[in-house]
Amino acid sequence: MRFDVITLFPELFGPFLTNGVTRRAFESGLVDVRLWPLRDHAEGNYRRVDDRPFGGGPGMVMLAEPLERALAAVKADRGEAPPIIIHFTPTGRRIDQALVQEMAQGQGGVLLCGRYEGIDQRFLERHVTLELSLGDFVLSGGELPALALLDAVARLQPGVLGDAASHEQDSFSDGLLDCPHYSRPEVFEGQAVPAPLLSGHHAQIARWRREQSLRLTAERRPELIAAARAAGRLSKEDERFLSSLQ
Repeated sequence: MRFDVITLFPELFGPFLTNGVTRRAFESGLVDVRLWPLRDHAEGNYRRVDDRPFGGGPGMVMLAEPLERALAAVKADRGEAPPIIIHFTPTGRRIDQALVQEMAQGQGGVLLCGRYEGIDQRFLERHVTLELSLGDFVLSGGELPALALLDAVARLQPGVLGDAASHEQDSFSDGLLDCPHYSRPEVFEGQAVPAPLLSGHHAQIARWRREQSLRLTAERRPELIAAARAAGRLSKEDERFLSSLQ
């Protein structure tokens, strides 16, 4: 898959693409990331990409014309229209694991990283097919959510994680939060690893992890329990355990 990133700050992406476990996805080409500096497509001595908003008010608005030229260059380089154009904005759909899993099976697209007060609405209406948000807070630009999305998609590609089953145990992969994890030593600062994890009994270990996942989700994200129940993902044994918590 291929992602084209239109950004004012392409230098923010370099360290991310060459470090950590997800670099395997980028170096191998499983996830092909190409950066398009927006100022390369601006005109005039100052390569201006923003101007004051009509109607007044604070801040600046990103101009439609440089974005049009940048997107045209992306399309020409791809030789085809990108499958999806994503704009990162607080008003967008919140990114979740279900969306990431869907995108991990797709063909990529264009990631549009806005700045300032926002992007001229006319450009957005002409081109954007999906608006996404990291959550109910405001960032200085779209680069951080773009990096987060690239990381989440890259780690789901075959061969990227050391254990192909690792992501199957992640939080949200089955609609619940992940269980706690432990490693050596068996006792740290007087606190021992839970006994079921030392039993060697695979079914007992699996049940303990499931129960801890249920417990944590019920305590911190009870709406996920309700969603899992509505989707029929909770067994009778799960329900008995949840009842015991109450």
